[in-house]
Amino acid sequence: MTDIDPGATPDLPADPASDPADPAADPTPPRRPRPTGPIQYKGDELDAQRGPGLGCFRFQLVVLVVFIVLTPLSVVWNWPPMVSAALLFAVIGLLLVTGQTIIFLLRLVAADRRGRRRPLGSATPTVGELEDAEPSHDADDADGSAPGH
Repeated sequence: MTDIDPGATPDLPADPASDPADPAADPTPPRRPRPTGPIQYKGDELDAQRGPGLGCFRFQLVVLVVFIVLTPLSVVWNWPPMVSAALLFAVIGLLLVTGQTIIFLLRLVAADRRGRRRPLGSATPTVGELEDAEPSHDADDADGSAPGH
């Protein structure tokens, strides 16, 4: 049994805005800053020349579609059950391989688009361009002048 001091007050959060029962509090946790370096893949930089390409992916899709069509037809045509089972397992394996290939290709696209780009249809500056154009507040504080004075 633990000894509880009846005169002690319970610990209250120091900041009322961080109270989870506060409806005005922002429930979204802060995001981690994005790394600015190259995309890492298995400890090295992601290199498009080392992985499967779009041609490999297209070939996998063609073989997958053929197997998907052929598997139910093998049952209708009364092929041996072992052949139908092998086709079914081949479809499952190809789905796994094709899925991994598309994930790799999407990571390549994400790595390629990592830099800041201007939207093609935008006539106005983006938020990032506006932020880059603003003078730094640190420079204003360094020379002792306050902004707007």
